Amino acid sequence: MRRPAFRRAAGPGRGSIRTSSSFFNVALHSATLIAIAFCGASAGAQQAPAVTAADYARAERFLRQNTLPLVSGLSIQPLWLSNDRFVYRASATGANQFVIVDPARGSRVACSPETDRCGGALDPREVSRLQQGSQPRRPESVSPDGKSAAFIRNWNLWVRDIATGTETQLTTDGAENFGYATDNAGWVRSDRPVLVWSPDSRKIATFQQDDRPLGEMYLVRTKVGHPELEAWKYPLPGDSVIAMIHRVVIDVGARRVIRFQMPPDAHRSTLCDHVVCRGTEWVDVEWYPDGSRLAFVSTSRDHKHEVFRVADAATGAVRDVFREDVATQYESGNGMANWRVLPATNEVIWFSERDDWGQLYLYDLTTGRLKSKITSGEGNVAELLRVDNASRTIWFVGNGKEKGRDPYFRHLYRIRLDGTGLTLLTPEDADHSIALAPSGRYFIDSYSRPDVAPITLLRDLNGKTIVTLETADISRLRATGWKPPTPIIVKARDGKTDLYGLMYLPTNLDRARKYPIVNHIYPGPQTGSVGGRSFSPARGDAQALAELGFVVVEIDGMGTPWRSKSFHDAYYGKMGDNTLPDQVAGMKELARRYPFIDIDRAGVYGHSGGGFAAAGAMFRYPDFFKVGISEAGNHDQREYEDDWGERYQGLLVPTPDGGDSYAAEANQMYAKNLKGKLLLAHGTMDNNVPPYNTLLVVDALISANKDFDLLLLPNRTHGFANESYMVRRRWDYFVKNLLGAEPPREYPLGAAR
Repeated sequence: MRRPAFRRAAGPGRGSIRTSSSFFNVALHSATLIAIAFCGASAGAQQAPAVTAADYARAERFLRQNTLPLVSGLSIQPLWLSNDRFVYRASATGANQFVIVDPARGSRVACSPETDRCGGALDPREVSRLQQGSQPRRPESVSPDGKSAAFIRNWNLWVRDIATGTETQLTTDGAENFGYATDNAGWVRSDRPVLVWSPDSRKIATFQQDDRPLGEMYLVRTKVGHPELEAWKYPLPGDSVIAMIHRVVIDVGARRVIRFQMPPDAHRSTLCDHVVCRGTEWVDVEWYPDGSRLAFVSTSRDHKHEVFRVADAATGAVRDVFREDVATQYESGNGMANWRVLPATNEVIWFSERDDWGQLYLYDLTTGRLKSKITSGEGNVAELLRVDNASRTIWFVGNGKEKGRDPYFRHLYRIRLDGTGLTLLTPEDADHSIALAPSGRYFIDSYSRPDVAPITLLRDLNGKTIVTLETADISRLRATGWKPPTPIIVKARDGKTDLYGLMYLPTNLDRARKYPIVNHIYPGPQTGSVGGRSFSPARGDAQALAELGFVVVEIDGMGTPWRSKSFHDAYYGKMGDNTLPDQVAGMKELARRYPFIDIDRAGVYGHSGGGFAAAGAMFRYPDFFKVGISEAGNHDQREYEDDWGERYQGLLVPTPDGGDSYAAEANQMYAKNLKGKLLLAHGTMDNNVPPYNTLLVVDALISANKDFDLLLLPNRTHGFANESYMVRRRWDYFVKNLLGAEPPREYPLGAAR
């Protein structure tokens, strides 16, 4: 139930709305469309304003803000060179202009590597790295020494000598659905090899993944003639078997496979709902510096039990060091698995939320006993970035530690392993995005807020600014009429807990008018509605929708991460909650605070997990939410991949009434409660959230004799929320049914004009 690619990269899969000049004008619409706009009592006595093509054109300009060249210095992507130097493309100086930075000299010099090699500062090899190179013929994993590349062929692992091109087969017993280095179960399918090279490039840690006994998922591609069936392994909650990984180490030179002397592990990790997190990283695996041993963590099927282990790379012997057991679900951080093995001092840094906050602890590597607590107090360790063994100092990204600030703002800290000397290294009251130099001696700090443009600095490990890299210029953006969203704080369902979010108002707001309020929701549990707190010219289509005459809100309710453990677990085992009590409470509070909000005209929309929540809002709060749009919703976790539901709902167990522990959380169980207008949308080839999730709700609505609207997008996968057609239909639906106005017919959103 990954959310659509609207925002920053965390979790899975985000980006920006594309600006294609064409869109697919193909969809199935249910026969239940009603031509009468939804006004009634909810619209009040106020006459709906006209909404014209010019209004849509204005909204579209706000939709495209992320893709227009209106902001310079917004972000940088460093290419690290030798001696901590790096190069990045300067967005304001032309396509071939770069900036080369030398921390030792504190210099920042614009240059053109194509013409002058940056005044001789770059050698020919470094220049070639800046040119557009050819893409690899297949996914590969390059060794630390740069001499070899591992890849998968016919379910076996091979290695290629980069200099000569010679290919060598390392394993021979790989087979279909029992291949080496594969991660093909559930919604993830890839030919990318999942492995970790030893520091000396002589060994590879990987696994043989057993999918053979798993159940399959089926999708049918729409085409002329016989439809095309797509089938693959896709375990579900409650299945008797799931994907299992048989851990191995491969001696590359000897072409020898050393199997770990232990049963296979469940296909799980401490960080996400797959073994690969953050794009390509196989988490929970760390080599000793000399390559003699491999530290790793085994996660139970339900994420309640973690075992820290060490394997002998020569024999495959495995030693259990310690374990952690939790009542709900264990996670090792936000964005990074925050444990490290320290063989030189015979210690392990371990992450735990046992005191209700994400803290670091120090364990003895031999005995497995707890030695001491490293971090303490309110606020979380989000990412452990660097450990310096000599000074026994660590650097970590944390949040929620600075009183009076948005608890989602990230900051960089330094602390000693004995728990003393905690130091804030990024003092500005903003969200700090940190990129550590490969040497660990410097870091790039880009800090901003949703309403404040970024400043990017190069700093040393004491937090001292070496050089200012970029100061974003948003003057051209403001000249278009742009304005930032408004940060908001409201109370949760308990009337006590502060919730944080964003509110989007029409730029031509008339405070004498009454505006419908629309909730753009993503309920978690792995992220929230707002996403990142850094600056962005456009956050999906929230501001664009506001321009059509709505107040749009995003509220991170209880059950979402980055706060305390108890906050995150607020609806563990009750997935149907979806933060909805918090959304309703927050929207009502905003209506009391801002008289221009018409709380009697409340709408909701969301994609993926947000689609699950949006339909749930219409069914569980039918008198509050009048209009809803549910896109690609995982409405029943029994129809979504195993690791998602089993992590946040728990293992599926029978109940005395003949049902099971998942039934009460499924949206179709409440479809009979629908009173307002509901649009359901799904891609027919959605291999993340299979379309049967929505069809279960459709069937229940039909059985309950309820009117609803259905939009099936043939051959689309999960990310159709970005498509111009879906965006336009979303706007039309709210304009017609919540605002009570007639939208311009078939407005060509995305078409060249």
